[in-house]
Amino acid sequence: MHLISRYAQLDPRLFSKQRPTVLKGAKAGHFNQPLADQLQWTADEQAAWVDICSGQHLFEATEPLAMVYAGHQFGHWAGQLGDGRGLLLAQVLDRQGQVIDLHLKGAGKTPYSRMGDGRAVLRSVIREYLAGHALTALGVPSSQSVGFTSSAQGVQREVLEPGAMLLRTADCHIRFGHFEWINQYAPELLKDFVQQCITWHYPDCLDAEQPVVAFAHAVIKKTAIMIAKWQLVGFAHGVMNTDNLNITGSTLDFGPFGFLERFKPNWINNHSDHQGRYTYQNQPSVAHWNLWVWLNNLIPLAADDQQDELKTALQAALATFEPIFLQTYQDGLAHKMGLPTFHHDSLACGTAFLSILQKEKLDYTQSFIRLQTKAYQALRDDCIDLEAFDAFMTNYHQIRSNQNIDELQTLMCQHNPRYILRNHMAQAAIEAAERDDFTEVDRLFHLLATPYTQQVEREKATDLTPPALGDAEIAISCSS
Repeated sequence: MHLISRYAQLDPRLFSKQRPTVLKGAKAGHFNQPLADQLQWTADEQAAWVDICSGQHLFEATEPLAMVYAGHQFGHWAGQLGDGRGLLLAQVLDRQGQVIDLHLKGAGKTPYSRMGDGRAVLRSVIREYLAGHALTALGVPSSQSVGFTSSAQGVQREVLEPGAMLLRTADCHIRFGHFEWINQYAPELLKDFVQQCITWHYPDCLDAEQPVVAFAHAVIKKTAIMIAKWQLVGFAHGVMNTDNLNITGSTLDFGPFGFLERFKPNWINNHSDHQGRYTYQNQPSVAHWNLWVWLNNLIPLAADDQQDELKTALQAALATFEPIFLQTYQDGLAHKMGLPTFHHDSLACGTAFLSILQKEKLDYTQSFIRLQTKAYQALRDDCIDLEAFDAFMTNYHQIRSNQNIDELQTLMCQHNPRYILRNHMAQAAIEAAERDDFTEVDRLFHLLATPYTQQVEREKATDLTPPALGDAEIAISCSS
C-alpha cells in the first residue's frame, strides 16, 4: 500500500496518538478481497489480514490516533466526544489515486472513551461490515470495511458477547462535530483546520472568490445527494447526530440502522430514539438542521465587521439544500417507477404509489420490483383499497404512454435493487457467526455485492420477504 499519515501532521490538540489494544485470540471473520485490491494491498498484506484487522500488525508508516470532536446528539449539545473505541491508522492511495482513511474499530480505550470499554461486539461489527458493503453496491456513498475479526475474548454489554474488530475505510472521518469542538475548546485552530479540509477534500474551492463559501456549498450539495439516495433505497441511519455526519457526504458510523421493509416512514429503528427524531421520514430535515449547526461554526472565520456578510452567504448556501435534495430524489423516484423525469405528473404519480405502499403496509423494495417486472396483478392482490390502486395504475399508464418504454425499463432495472440488508438477514448471519460459522456472512456479502441482479443460485426466499403483518417491529440497540 501507499501510506501517508496526513491527519497526524495537524495540531496535536486535535487527537491523541496511541497504539491499538490487541484483540486476544483473534480469528478470521470475513475479508473484503475486492476492496483490498482497490487499496493496492500487497500479497503479503493480504496474507496477514487477520493480524492487521485485529491490531496485531501495524504498517510502518502509520501513526494511530484517536480523533477528538464534539457534537449535538438527539438535538442537544453533548460536549466533547471523540473516537472512544477507534483509531485512525493512516491514509492510503487507492488505484484511482484517491486518498482513503484506514480506521480500526474496537481498538481499545482512548482518552475519549468516557465510560466505555473501547471494544466492539461481533453483532455490531457484522452489521456495519455488511451495511457499508450493501450501500456501496447500491450506489450510495459509504464507508466500507476491508475485513473483520472475531475473538474468544468476551465483551460485556447487556450480556457477555464475543469481541470483534473491524478495519474500516472512508473517504473522510472529519465530522461536523470536529468544527464544534474547535469552536468550543480551541477556536484559534479553526482557520488552519478549515483551510486543510478544503485542501484535502475540496481543492477546487481554493480558486473560488470566497473559498469558505464555496466549501460550504460543496458540503451541502454532497450531503443533500447522500440523503436523497438514502431515501430512495429505503435506508434509515438511525442516529444522525452531528458527530455522525462527515464533510464529504458519505455514510459513516453504522449503529442502529435499518432498511425499510413494510413501508412505514415513521418507523423508529433505534430503541434509544424515544421521540422518533431519526426516523426515515425525518432524515432530510435533520440533515438540514445538522448543516445549519455546522455552518454556524464557520462564521468566526470572518472578521467581526464581516461576519454578517459571511452569515448571509452561508444562509444562501444552506438554501440550496432543499432544491438539490428534491431534484435528486424526484429524478430517482421517477427512474425507480419508469416515469419520465420531465413529465409534470411524474412526482404526483410516485407519491401516490408510496401512499399505497404505506396504507397497505407493502414491502418497499419488492413493490418496486413488482412494478418493474409488470407484476401488476400481484400488487393489486395485496391491496384492500382497489379503487385507489386502479386509479394509480390508470394514471401510471397514461404518463408512460407515448414514451420510450425500453429506456424507462432500463432505468427501472438500474434503480430498483432486488436485495437489501433486511434485519432478519443480518440477524441470521450474526447468530451463525456467534457459533463460529461465517458462511452466512459470506453468502450475504456476495448477494449484496450485485443487488440489482437476480441471483437464483444464491438467494433465499426469506431475502425477499418482509416480516409478517403483526410481527413486532425491530429496533436496534446502540450498545455495540
